[in-house]
Parts: sequence; C-alpha cells; structure tokens
Amino acid sequence: MADNSNSFGSFIASTNVWDTSEIFEVDVNSIQFKELLVRLYQNLNYISLVLNTKETGIYQTRMPFVNGQSWFPNPNLNTPALTNVVSLDNRQGITTVLFTGPLPNTGTLTVPHNITCNGATTFTEIYATASDTTGFNYIPIPYASPTLANNIEIRADGTNVYITTGSNRSNFNVVYVVLKYLLN
Repeated sequence: MADNSNSFGSFIASTNVWDTSEIFEVDVNSIQFKELLVRLYQNLNYISLVLNTKETGIYQTRMPFVNGQSWFPNPNLNTPALTNVVSLDNRQGITTVLFTGPLPNTGTLTVPHNITCNGATTFTEIYATASDTTGFNYIPIPYASPTLANNIEIRADGTNVYITTGSNRSNFNVVYVVLKYLLN
C-alpha cells in the first residue's frame, strides 16, 4: 500500500503474485504456512485501508450517502470553554444529488434539499450542471460569463437550494445539483 501521506492518494500494489504450487506444497503446521497467512492478512488489511480512503461515486437522487471523504475534526467542537465537547473524530462526508428540472426564465428556482441542518452542518461543495438536450449545450453552475445577465448563481440555506439566472435559461431542461456536506 502506498503511504497515505503522499499527494497522489491511496493505492494497492498490483504486483503481488502468488504461486499456487507453493501454497499446495506448504505443510499447514509449518512456519512457512503461518507466514503465508500473515502475508495474506496483511494484503487484506491493505485492501481495506485503501478502499476505506477512496471516495465513493454513487449518485442517486435524493438519497444521501456517505461518500468516503474524511474531514478533520470540527474545530468548533474543539473548544471546551465554549461547548464542553472535544471531538477528535474525523467527520464523514455526505453527498446528496437533486434533479431540479429546467432553469428559470430570468428568476430564481427554489428546490428543497431535504437535509436536516443544525449548527454543526457544514457544506463543502455546492455545484450543478445544466443540459440543453435539444440544443446540445451544457454549462456548469455556478456559471460565469463576461455578459453579466448570463451569470448563474447557486446557493443553499437550511431548507432549499436556489439557482438564480439573469437571463432566459429555460432551454436548459435537465439540471443536476450535487451537495456535499458534513453533519458534525
């Protein structure tokens, strides 16, 4: 397994080759067999460690899922004088996907996100993609344009997601919103 501290992520070596003839030749009561079991357990442990640090890419609408992100402990909970709670646990990232339908004609689209927010809820990413399935145009949201009226804003509060357009964008008929957040 690669060192978790490197900037490239976690990977499992793919060069472990097990010669099955050696396995059949080893006496189950021998030291070699015990060493084989230890190596197998180590490899399984490496697989578990790496899989548990990978981000999951399951995108179901309105179905929150733990995405595999691990965030540092909540600094707001690490001040005993303020909260009497000290948390040293990393926080699990959660992802929710919304399908909103078409963008508005110069206005604000409001969509409930159904996330139960509290004082410890923190959003880490809020973004969307809009598709014009007739004109074959696709844009990210937020969308920045040199023409001020073409900009598109996205934001969220404790109840809804808001997408605001400054011009007619109703031809963008398929919009997927991705919300990533922490609950503690």
